[in-house]
Amino acid sequence: MLVIGELINGMYNQAGGAIQKKDKSVIQRLVREQVEAGCDVLDLNCGPLSHNPAEDMAWLVESVQEVTDKMLCLDSTKPNAIEEGLKIIRNKAIINSTSADKEKLDVFVPLALKYKTGLIGLTLDKKGVPQDKDRRMELAAMIIADCQEKGFPLEDLYIDLVILPVNVAQAQLEDTLNALAEFKIHSSPAPKTVVGLSNVSQGMKERSLVNRTFLIMAIVNGLDAAILDPLDKELMDSLITAELILNKQIYCDSYLQAYKKK
Repeated sequence: MLVIGELINGMYNQAGGAIQKKDKSVIQRLVREQVEAGCDVLDLNCGPLSHNPAEDMAWLVESVQEVTDKMLCLDSTKPNAIEEGLKIIRNKAIINSTSADKEKLDVFVPLALKYKTGLIGLTLDKKGVPQDKDRRMELAAMIIADCQEKGFPLEDLYIDLVILPVNVAQAQLEDTLNALAEFKIHSSPAPKTVVGLSNVSQGMKERSLVNRTFLIMAIVNGLDAAILDPLDKELMDSLITAELILNKQIYCDSYLQAYKKK
């Protein structure tokens, strides 16, 4: 599974302060820690307090690329901020994200085509997060259809099911897991799926436990990628062991260490 590290995000105190002060040492430490923990991709988000998102995104990309060649996922609602980062990225990237709204798709799909990036599509629109599985499937189908019309390769598309916290939307989580499984049979080739894992435990005391339990259930239902905290060791160990049990990793006695060094 593709592990996307979430910690270089201006909403977190460490990253937010570093972005404001342009302190690349903090950002680069977060990069190294996440990569050492087994992260495949680094999500970069300037956060809501950024006064110049385009400038900050470019600075983040430059700072991160000084210490790693890992794939980057540029996370912003502002197309100009994403494009400033894409202009200087050395390797293939992922755009995070578009919604199912036509005006969003008309901006972000061409941007992804221009820079040959991956693209995350959120199953939501102006009405908000869907309340049932069928609406999630409908919004996903709209994103897929638009990408096909524009010639965007589906193998580079990630559908985000937009999970909500257990403490406010407990009944929706079963629907979300069922939708994950159905994506694999409703489209050929099936788009990849991704979740922002930390959303599921927002406002809860047992955050790590909830995160890793939901993640294992999502992996069993076909999840391809997750934006998560790779420094949560129990979470990462659970992820790796779930993939081992599903025969997605080769067993050895030191399989946890082997996965992180792959």
